[in-house]
Amino acid sequence: MTSEGIKGTAALSSYQEAVNWITGLIPFGIRPGLERIELLMERLGNPHRRLKFIHVAGTNGKGSTCAYLTSALMKGGYDVGTFTSPYITKFTNRFQYNGSDIEEETLLSLANELRPHVSAIAETELGSPTMFEVSTALAILFYAKVTFPDYVVWETGLGGRLDVTNIVYPVLSIITNIGHDHMDRLGGTLTAVAREKAGIIKPGVPVVSAATQPEVVEVLRRTAAERKSTFYCMGDQFGEVPLEVREDEQSFRFEGLFRTIEPLAITLNGAHQRTNAATAVMGLEVLRQYSALVLDDDMLREGLREAAWPGRLEMVAREPRILLDGAHNPEGAEMLAGALKSTYKFNKLHLMMGMLENKNHRDTIKHILPIVDTLILTEPDYRMRMDAAELAAIVQELCEDMPELPPFQIIVEKNWQQALNKLQQITGNEDLGVVTGTLYLIADVRSRVIGGSAAEKGW
Repeated sequence: MTSEGIKGTAALSSYQEAVNWITGLIPFGIRPGLERIELLMERLGNPHRRLKFIHVAGTNGKGSTCAYLTSALMKGGYDVGTFTSPYITKFTNRFQYNGSDIEEETLLSLANELRPHVSAIAETELGSPTMFEVSTALAILFYAKVTFPDYVVWETGLGGRLDVTNIVYPVLSIITNIGHDHMDRLGGTLTAVAREKAGIIKPGVPVVSAATQPEVVEVLRRTAAERKSTFYCMGDQFGEVPLEVREDEQSFRFEGLFRTIEPLAITLNGAHQRTNAATAVMGLEVLRQYSALVLDDDMLREGLREAAWPGRLEMVAREPRILLDGAHNPEGAEMLAGALKSTYKFNKLHLMMGMLENKNHRDTIKHILPIVDTLILTEPDYRMRMDAAELAAIVQELCEDMPELPPFQIIVEKNWQQALNKLQQITGNEDLGVVTGTLYLIADVRSRVIGGSAAEKGW
């Protein structure tokens, strides 16, 4: 194909131009369905069929579980591709090979390979492929034609059944949990959401899940049985028992259907991270049985300990202490509150929050209010941001409904940079400052605190 491509499409000339082209497809939205990605793959020779995928879905914990899987497999000597979203610092974050981002030049080259096909599909009745569809296709090309990993750890974008990533036929499916998020798109009940997530279960492919709600487990178990897939559920076929918990390190015993492993240690905080790690370990244990995966226990231990995932209970500053956690739904906020109470010591808790408008704000915030001394409400630098004053009105309503709440101060500061300055000013040496809510806010604050610059963030 010439640099002009199909129908004279001019080649993209720089990394930034390529990113601008891909992110410029955002107005086409999130359109569930696989027709466009299937056509795109067909035009490219179906490169995804040459790869071994570990497909990870769920409401919370997907990214952390992917990090544990990636780190452990790499320690075991395997080459690993990792595709995740959203990205925290830079667009290249979402396409990783052995823990390193895709090179800008490689992304540019693959974008140019994709662009004429995207243009051609845009002229059909299917309409233009979306930003996420093009990103997914680019990831497949990166792994199938450039890096050739042994395994691709493959995170869903939204849901499962109609999610673009569901074009693949994996060697293992993992469903971390099911919660109250994206219910406007996935259904109004947990069972409806579970049915969508269960869509990644493929015939004959084993599935591991940490879901706990009986009605959710029933949906997953039934779907697996219908597709003749062996189902491994936390609490039944595997589990974890905490051994020692302290800030920045916790150890546990993994108890699985095949064997028990102890001790295993992780540096990510919160009881939910032990769940995520145990889920990843069970996935690896299943691959031992089904795919003859070879992974020495010492390498497993090292991989779990070294796994890192930015923006999740991440301490980014010590004077004052500033902790970041992207808790943007009720389950995430409940986990954050639990971790703050069980893991961290502080005199006063000052919390800054910014949300997107399409979230379950009331049920998210109610988990936070009982433990804060100061609540700073702000707005992320993103087009779908929730108005800080509207958040404050929800907080006021909750205060009326929860008269048992201890007193706390509310500060409304729309500008997130000013809000961060306020947080840093009021957080004393014995206090803890927390920034939570949408990952778009976490991305900006993280970049500002760690690097002093703005994030190149997005979904």
